[in-house]
This record gives sequence, C-alpha cells and structure tokens, in this order.
Amino acid sequence: MSKLKIDLLFAEIGSTTTVVTAFHNIDGNVKILSQGEHWTTVNEGDVTIGIEKAIARLKEKIGEKNISWSKFAASSSAAGGLKMTVHGLVYDMTVRAAREAALGAGAVIKYVTAGKMDEFHIQKILEIQPKLILLAGGVDYGEKETVIYNAKILSKLELDIPIIYAGNIAAAEHVEYILKSAGKTVFVTENVYPKIDQLNVEPTRNIIKEVFAQHITKAPGMEKIYDIVDYKIHTTPGAVMKTTQLLSEIYGDVLTVDIGGATTDIDSVTEGSVEIQEIMISPEPTAKRTVEGDLGLFVNARNVINLMGEENLREEFPNLSELKERISPYPKSDEDEKFISRLALYCFQQGIRRHVGVKKHIYTPLGRKLVAEGKDLSAVRFLFGTGGFLSRSKYADKVLKSINTLSKLHPMELLPQNEVEIYRDKHYIFAAIGVIATEIDKNIARKILEKNLEKLGG
Repeated sequence: MSKLKIDLLFAEIGSTTTVVTAFHNIDGNVKILSQGEHWTTVNEGDVTIGIEKAIARLKEKIGEKNISWSKFAASSSAAGGLKMTVHGLVYDMTVRAAREAALGAGAVIKYVTAGKMDEFHIQKILEIQPKLILLAGGVDYGEKETVIYNAKILSKLELDIPIIYAGNIAAAEHVEYILKSAGKTVFVTENVYPKIDQLNVEPTRNIIKEVFAQHITKAPGMEKIYDIVDYKIHTTPGAVMKTTQLLSEIYGDVLTVDIGGATTDIDSVTEGSVEIQEIMISPEPTAKRTVEGDLGLFVNARNVINLMGEENLREEFPNLSELKERISPYPKSDEDEKFISRLALYCFQQGIRRHVGVKKHIYTPLGRKLVAEGKDLSAVRFLFGTGGFLSRSKYADKVLKSINTLSKLHPMELLPQNEVEIYRDKHYIFAAIGVIATEIDKNIARKILEKNLEKLGG
C-alpha cells in the first residue's frame, strides 16, 4: 500500500485546541495540503493523544490512510505560561524593562519588586513557586549595591530554579559568584536597561524562551512531546512574535492580534511616529507583546461577558442565558458564531487599547505640557489577525476593520492614526511560520507567509 510522504508536519498545541498542518514541497512551490484539529488533551495526562487524533482527521481530509513525514515541529501554549518573578532597582526603569523581556517570551509574571529585597519578599516567592527568577537593576557602571544585596537575599531561597541576571554589567561577576556559590543555576546576560532611555530586552527574552522549552516537557500531559518532534518546541506566543517581526521586515510598522480561547495577545513592531517620539517621556521596546489573561473566547468567555455587562448584551441577544450555555470553540449555529463575534470585538478593541500608551497633559513651572508614555502605534499601517476566530470566522473582517474607528473614539490614546491595511492569517499558521523561520529557513518561512496572507477589502 502506497504511503504519502509529507515534508513537514506542524502541531500548534493550544490551551483549547490542537491544530496539525501538513506542509509539502517546502523547498519549492510550498503547499498546505490540509489541517486536522482536535481538542487539546493535556488534562488527559498526554498531549500526544490530541495530536494523534488531529492527525487522524488530517488523513480523512487528505483522503490518505497512510501518511508519513520527514520532519515534525510544534509550538505550545497548553502548558500555561512560565511563572516567574522579577526584581529590579527602580520600578519605572529596570523593573519595567524586565517585564517587557518576560512578556515577549511567554512568561507570566506573578510578582515584581523594586529596590532592596528582604525576608518578606523571599516568603512571597516561596508561596508563588515560580519556575524562573529575573534579577535586574542599575544602568551599566552605575549603582550596583542593590543588585549585589538582592543576589545575597536570593541565594538563601530554598527553591531549585534558574535565576537570570540582566542588570548592571559592573556587578555581573559578583552576582554570578554569590548565586553559584549557593548552588543556584545562573544565566548572565546583557543589561535590560544599559543606559537611561535605552531598552535591551532581546537577550533576556531568548534565555526565557530556552527555559520555557524545558518547562514544557515537565508540565502535566506534555512529557511525551519530545518523543515525536524533531526540533525544539517553541512557545506559541513567542513564535507569533517571530512572525510579526518577519512581517515588519516586509511591511514596516505592523500590529498582530491573536484572540484565543484563554487570552488575547497583541504584538507590535514599530518605533512609533517622530511627532510622538519627541514628547515621549520613557522608552518602549520596538517589538512589544502584551497578554490579556482575562480576555478569551472560551476559557475566559464568561469573564468577558461580565466585563461587557450582561444587561448590555441582553439588549442585543435576548436569549443570552442560552448562548452562554452553548459557548464552545466550535459554534454550532450562526447565532452562536455571531455572539462569539461580539465577544471577539470586545477582546480585540480592549486588547489593543491596553497595549497602547497615551498622551496626557502635565503641569510644569513653564505651564501645561503635552507628553506621551507607553507604546506608540500611531505609525502602524498594517494589521494582521490570527487565532481561531480571526483566521476562520466569517465575522472576523468586521472585528478587524474596527481598528480604523478606534482612534476617533479615543483621541488621547496612541492608536494607529491613518487608514490601516488589514490582513488575516487565513490558514491559522502564524505560529508555524515563526518556528520555520527560527528552526528551518527564514526565506522558506517568508514565502509561506506571503502566500498565506489574505487581504481584507474596504
């Protein structure tokens, strides 16, 4: 019996669903043969069960009972974020820079401190049981007493977890000696805040991604994943950020919105406009990611309904009680899908508004002055939608097009100011593209990306 040989099989293992995509002829005129989908089986103690069932559905769609593949790759968000704590010198400087690095790498920040730590902070860390600690503080060759003091405090912590040091380079050797002498695993990298008004988050992000990959294999239900993959497993959010950076190389100033079952993730790559940069009071990373853990269409749907207000929704959907009971990753009727689209519109707009910064007036000895703080999206001209709803729903275009009315409704927020061109990830493969770009070939990833994008009309 003949067997179909696929070049690359990719599994995106989400909090709700697992999607398997078959890529063929990736060195030439690449084709997406088909996709299979099944709910994620992390709660059954083995995520590979869901992958195997998704592959079975893929076979049905292709019409082949026997398939094999040359390579298998995967990304995951099913293990949950990597719990970590962040400790710096000044909250508005090094702590904020450290948060940016963590959020861009799939971490969930559970605790943040600024200044000198003490036994109370150690107790809080023990209660949280993080998987990683990030220690930062001080510009290069500036104040170093605090980070050295905090290293001594952390050396007493009775947890066997890695500690990243991304602070003042002048203290790096001393900090490393203190922590290693206490038996800690230490990663020393470049300062996240090397100079005033300068962020340097990528080196720290890369280490967090490495630790996350190790964390995945230890999460419940994920132990067997490395038995079937040929490459390092990436975090789905990190892979989508990589794709957004690839989009930036093609288009310039870009914004990606990923609405999932549990979270709404916003990725932007832009320096912002010259006008806003002139009044900006603190730096922001060029590539920024935010995760809204309370905005999701399945796991967090009821939370979104509460945020929107049941009374408001009931005016639009008189049978709200029935619709709430039928919420599913796979809407059964047009009415169900229309209801989900209303929740998605809220997640989309609130996610972006939480991501951006604001303009505001402050009063100085010379009078009132206009300043800006936070991420500036005013120069963004291209928007990309991904995730199950934005990639597949017939109502996705309405949600995505609402980007062009937001700035008029909220004029003091640093939202896109000009008409934005809108595309969607029509095959739901942004995570796959990010992994292919990192692990296989960037040019191949770019070719797949350009073929995959679907431009939405006006």
